[in-house]
Amino acid sequence: MASSVQITDHAGVRTLAMHRPEVHNAFDDALIAELTAAIEDAGRDPAVRAVVLTGSGASFSAGADLNWMRGMAKSSEAENRDDSLRLARLMRSLQFCPKPTVARVNGAAYGGGVGLVACCDIAIGAEDAKFGLTEVKLGLVPAVISPYVLAAIGLRHTRKLFLTGEVFDAAEAQRIGLLHQVVAPAALDEAVAFALKLLAKAGPEAQREAKRLVYRMGELDETAAERIDRDNAALIARLRVSPEGQEGLTAFLDKRAPAWAAR
Repeated sequence: MASSVQITDHAGVRTLAMHRPEVHNAFDDALIAELTAAIEDAGRDPAVRAVVLTGSGASFSAGADLNWMRGMAKSSEAENRDDSLRLARLMRSLQFCPKPTVARVNGAAYGGGVGLVACCDIAIGAEDAKFGLTEVKLGLVPAVISPYVLAAIGLRHTRKLFLTGEVFDAAEAQRIGLLHQVVAPAALDEAVAFALKLLAKAGPEAQREAKRLVYRMGELDETAAERIDRDNAALIARLRVSPEGQEGLTAFLDKRAPAWAAR
């Protein structure tokens, strides 16, 4: 079976490319498991100085895979909770990775894809990339990624985007703090390389301690995050099996407007 994550090493940099280009690198169980393992392996490997996360093809990540969403609609609340906990572990592994992490946002990022960008230390995006936290349009909420999005863009911007589910461009992503830098698509590799060059000049132990310092000052604790993840997984599981969540998911899969949508 083909791998959902392509892993390459060069000069101390480990690049993890989500590799499901035919579905815009959307999440399914295999991608979540492989990417979680790859991030955790990179964090433990003394030869890795930095991690770059990107997507194969035209997109960074479209969020939930269509077949995965079908499974959500048919699964029990307990099964949905377990499913959400696996996604939560992926986000938590990236957020608390001891190595510097760089998001190379080569294209669209939606839902969980936005969560991955928010979890990285440095985020550089192509100017034609689009972003969205569209879960409310399905009668759901972006519960699992919420702590990381909130930490990245703040309470005010998070409230607006969670409530409207609107799609926004790379310039807006930079303005609100989701991206640190926006460049032309042809300049993306150069911009990432420059960030990696800066990271390579710093002491690896100092970088680990710098990340721990930021977590401590920002009151970000991995153990506490795991407790929050359990609560958020329970929330999204409850919403997925609720009448509104079922209507939203079914409407999306049927390619029609949900019952509550304005005509």
